[in-house]
Parts: sequence; structure tokens; C-alpha cells
Amino acid sequence: MIELKSAEEIGRMAVAGQFVGELLAELRGVAAVGVNLMDIEHHARSRIKERGAESCYWDYAPSFGRGPFRNVLCLSVNDAVLHGLPHDYVLRDGDLVSIDMAVGIDGWVADSALSVIVGTPDPADLKLIEATEVALEAGIAAARPGGRLGDVSAAIGEVARSYGYGVNGEFGGHGIGRTMHEDPHVPNSGRARRGMRLDPGLTIAIEPWFCRSTDKIKFDKDGWTIRSADGSRTAHSEHTVAITAAGPQVLTRRP
Repeated sequence: MIELKSAEEIGRMAVAGQFVGELLAELRGVAAVGVNLMDIEHHARSRIKERGAESCYWDYAPSFGRGPFRNVLCLSVNDAVLHGLPHDYVLRDGDLVSIDMAVGIDGWVADSALSVIVGTPDPADLKLIEATEVALEAGIAAARPGGRLGDVSAAIGEVARSYGYGVNGEFGGHGIGRTMHEDPHVPNSGRARRGMRLDPGLTIAIEPWFCRSTDKIKFDKDGWTIRSADGSRTAHSEHTVAITAAGPQVLTRRP
């Protein structure tokens, strides 16, 4: 079921979105060569607790995964792209890490992700991250009232192909609002002018993610961490967006 939100409800989501954006910007600075992933995780836990927010990840137990997720971040390094479990790993020079988080404040949720390289960047990794960011902005620009969901998907897929990347259709964006995952599913590739109508009040998380040389994925034994099937590097970008009469409103912009 899809619930359209009022302007007041979108405003309440924007409160959560502002916090998510600010914390992700902060975590981008925390991630550095020599820093343990668990230090980033615990930094986020402290900030979330201080704000009185609630992690949408803690105790999350979907059909995939093994047992409830017991972290507030997904930290995915190098060939890991989604749902990476924070663990005892010290970041090395050149590592590419994706940081994904969703929190609720006063019953309303926002979700966002970014990818960053610590230390010396590989130009190919910079290109990969750029592609996800450009695709994200293209998807946001296409999320206009009166359009179709396929417009968003097509815009993302077009950017992926222009950079030479394939698109995996198993995981994509999603509706969001009172909970982290709501209808509709937002694929990262599709056909323009197809799919559900984009009406004011619809709130979605748009999240392009690409692998450098494959569109196939595999799961770690932990049941959570998703990696590129061929071990190539990956990147992920995401924002929570509201469709309004004036156009798309990004609720998780970072300072």
C-alpha cells in the first residue's frame, strides 16, 4: 500500500533527513586510513542516541540476512556494495567504503548513503562513485509530479550505461515514510513513461549502486553483505526524496 504524505508529514520526515545528512557528512570525515569500521559504527551509535533518534537498522530482520541486524550502519568496503556488516576491519589506503544509514525521529524516517575513498584514490574508483552520484541526481531530477516511476529508473539506467556500467535489478530504491521500506520498489533501470504515476506526497529513497565490471552479485556467509560477483569495486549513493507540486524535494541533503 502506498501512502501519500501531507506537507506537514513531509516536513517531519525532513527533520529526520536533516539529521541523517548531517551525520553522514560527519562520518565521511571519520572514515580514514587506520580507522576501524567498528569505530565508525560506535560514533554513529553515540550521535543517534544523543539526538534521541531511533536506528531503522537495529533488529531489522528481512527475508534475507541471518538473524536481526545489530548495527546502526551498513559499512560496505571495496567489492561489498550493500548491507555490509560493521566488523573488526581497519581501513587501508585506497579503500572504497559505502556508508548507509536510516533513522526515525518522532515516527518519521529518512534513509541515505554515500561512498568515499580513504587515502589515495584510484581514478577508476572516483569514476565509479561519480557515476552513482550523477545517476542519483538524474533520478531526482526525473522525480517530477505527473511523471512516472519509470522516468526515475530510466534516468538512473541511462547514466549507468553512459559510464559503461551494468545495472543489477535485484535491489534498488523504495518507498519510505513511517517505516524504512514501503511501496513502491524503485528499480535502477527501467522504461520512461511507464509505471505508477508520481503524485505529490509520494516519498521514495532513490539509490543507484553499481559494480565496476559486472551486474551480478553474491552474498557473504553472514547472509547480509552483498558483493560484486567478480570481486570488482562497487559504489552506492542514496537520498530520500519527496514528490511535491513544485518538484522533487531532497530531504537528506548533506551540508
